[in-house]
Amino acid sequence: MRLTGAHVVHRARGGGVFTRDRVYALTGVDLAVAPGETVGVVGESGCGKSTLAKVLVGVQRPTAGTVTFHGADLWSLKPGVRRTAVGASTGMIFQDPSTALNRRLPVGRILRDPLDVHRRGTPAERADRVRELMALVGLPQGLAEALPGQLSGGQRQRVAIARALALDPGLVVADEPTSALDVSVRAQILNLLLDLRERLGLALVFVSHDIQTVRRMSDRVITMYLGRVVEESPAAEVTDRSRHPYTRALFSATPGLLDPVDPIPLAGPVPSATRPPSGCPFRTRCWKADAVCAERMPDFTAASAPGHRFRCHHPVEEGRPTRALVAQAESAAALAEGPFQQHIREP
Repeated sequence: MRLTGAHVVHRARGGGVFTRDRVYALTGVDLAVAPGETVGVVGESGCGKSTLAKVLVGVQRPTAGTVTFHGADLWSLKPGVRRTAVGASTGMIFQDPSTALNRRLPVGRILRDPLDVHRRGTPAERADRVRELMALVGLPQGLAEALPGQLSGGQRQRVAIARALALDPGLVVADEPTSALDVSVRAQILNLLLDLRERLGLALVFVSHDIQTVRRMSDRVITMYLGRVVEESPAAEVTDRSRHPYTRALFSATPGLLDPVDPIPLAGPVPSATRPPSGCPFRTRCWKADAVCAERMPDFTAASAPGHRFRCHHPVEEGRPTRALVAQAESAAALAEGPFQQHIREP
């Protein structure tokens, strides 16, 4: 899956009598995810992360730009062909499993539904696949007849993950998959996602507000602000070598990740997506902004490390090494003692 120049503009309530406001949800986003790669997506609420996730799984049609799927323009395909192709090749894990699962259906039926819709195998083979999926995500077979309301939050999210994997997709998009779970359960789910990625060779797009988790889960991290990608870098570079002021400010706001004697301020609220600022969208909150920032959006500039690029007229300097601080913060703020902390390796 590849996005090229993807724009998403919504019509919103408000505006004049005959015209409605436009919400610029995505603006000129380019993204490609390689097989087996995990791409983390970070940014404040309203920056376009969830819209990006919907575009990747074919739920949201871009207003402009292309979504290339197996070498073809996804939205040039006939609707039936598009739904079948995307449904079989991509999976989505939603933020809240309580609302993502049909509470009237038992677990076995929930997992069998994608197989029925796509007519995969015989009834006996579908039953075998349901048992295989439950084992894959660590669910007891006895829960096949249980309703979602009878499960714990962690068990429901395991069901949601199993459903996303039912058709052996090549790409899975996880949109805040642990934000609705208890801290100890988050570690289990994150471990599960890492194991599944390694065992199945999945490409994973991991969307989260938890910057520490994104850094530790991902091979590559993109930072979004007001619908734009403002920085893209290897995960190992993002903590102390990020160059965009917004990325540095996000990490500065995370306790322990950057030296507290060197805070990076964020002034004021996020601007409205219906009236984004001219030039660089971050300029209204950036302490380095000047007249040129209001005149034009900066192009991407390559940093010293391969695969690291940013969009800023006045980038911040690479920070002094903070590996010890990062290790200390990760140890103190680990999601749980044990599995998750031990499982994750430095990128």
